[in-house]
Amino acid sequence: MTIKLLATDLDGTLLRGGQPVSAGNIAAAQAAAKAGTIVTIATGRMYRAAMPVAEALGLDVPIITYNGALIKSTSGKVYYEQYLDEDICRRITDFAAARGWYLQTYSGDELYYSDYGEFSKRYEHSQKVTGKNIGYAGMREKVSQMYKMLIITPDPAVTQDWMAELEAEFGDSVTLTQSSKDFIEIISPGVSKASALVRLAEMLDIDISETMAIGDAANDLPMLKAAGFSVAMGNGTEEVKAVTDAVTGNCDDDGWAQAVYKYVLKTE
Repeated sequence: MTIKLLATDLDGTLLRGGQPVSAGNIAAAQAAAKAGTIVTIATGRMYRAAMPVAEALGLDVPIITYNGALIKSTSGKVYYEQYLDEDICRRITDFAAARGWYLQTYSGDELYYSDYGEFSKRYEHSQKVTGKNIGYAGMREKVSQMYKMLIITPDPAVTQDWMAELEAEFGDSVTLTQSSKDFIEIISPGVSKASALVRLAEMLDIDISETMAIGDAANDLPMLKAAGFSVAMGNGTEEVKAVTDAVTGNCDDDGWAQAVYKYVLKTE
């Protein structure tokens, strides 16, 4: 099996928490690219938060951001984008406001907060981006070109209950996923890293059997199931490990690079 397209998650997969890409992972990515494999990013992050990572890897390829809602090259070409319905955005904002839930929104690759505090500061630090505190009222106005909305819960123990409330209220009008135990990510129906990977492979004239995906969290599951070959990080959830073809080392030990050398370059 030759891997022609490698799609990788970022946080907890390619990237250690809040850290730049390691030298080992950069070397592996460049070796794969030199061997003819297209190495791309598939992340829940904003496009502008993913760009520095792509640049560090030396990639000039389409990258999948906002959990599949935007595919855009590092040089700026938009391959695909899917926004949330504007009325749904207003309803979700009102739903969160009524419950006092912390909310972040991503309109036109800009980041907005319902309030600026612990959650937003932590997010800015980890993503290396700066947002704007506009309150729920401001969020009701900033609903155009909405790629994603994000609710951060105060305790992972309540996350599933909150997701159940959202599912009961909004049903099939949105897709809910998680990249972290306290994150509830809201995107358009049918949008996922999997749909984006399939779409990108078709655009590049690559059969899905010639693709490989690496990830660690729940929002990676559809992509891992869709790829021709899938690898879970050693630090990944048990749910992720259960569906993948292989498990590599931990993120902190450059497990990503280990997977590239073993399954893409076949040098181990």
